[in-house]
Amino acid sequence: MRKFVMPMVAVLPLVTGGCVAKTVWGVATAPVRAGAQVVDWTTTSQEESDRNYGRQVREQERRDGQAAKQAKEACERAAREDRRNGYQPRRCN
Repeated sequence: MRKFVMPMVAVLPLVTGGCVAKTVWGVATAPVRAGAQVVDWTTTSQEESDRNYGRQVREQERRDGQAAKQAKEACERAAREDRRNGYQPRRCN
């Protein structure tokens, strides 16, 4: 029996091809990888910060443009009303 088991044990590392070592390495480094993932989820990178800032700026510019358009339309309506009532119409820039 011993003559049969010893050669099998000697051949086992060649047959597995490092699978055991890779598994042990994966198990040993799992907590580190999990911790790194948690840190990644909880922090904001510079790229993400820049992207979010750009999005905020574009949204603000869109709101400013809408407000300017509405103000101009209101001024033009008031100028038309002034003309109808015989007043000097106001200037809309």
